[in-house]
Amino acid sequence: MIVAICTIQLHLAGNGSLKGKRSRLKPLLARLRRDFNVSAAEVDHHDVWQSAEIALAAIGTDSGYLHGLMEKSVRLVETGPFDVQLVDYQIELL
Repeated sequence: MIVAICTIQLHLAGNGSLKGKRSRLKPLLARLRRDFNVSAAEVDHHDVWQSAEIALAAIGTDSGYLHGLMEKSVRLVETGPFDVQLVDYQIELL
């Protein structure tokens, strides 16, 4: 069994409240869960208006597939219609 974990740091330019942050992250996390069948949650910077860190996780038996799944998820965050800027990401396979 292999566990894939991806942490993604985001910048939310022009955001002025936690409510605005939540309204940007909620559809992003829902889309990641729906399209890629991964667990997704905000894991850091909870009280910072213009920064967020989200984490994705998936379990499987094929490390190549899991790494590709995480890469595709990152590409969705980077190119999707979510009004967030990807700052950095890291993929780990355990």
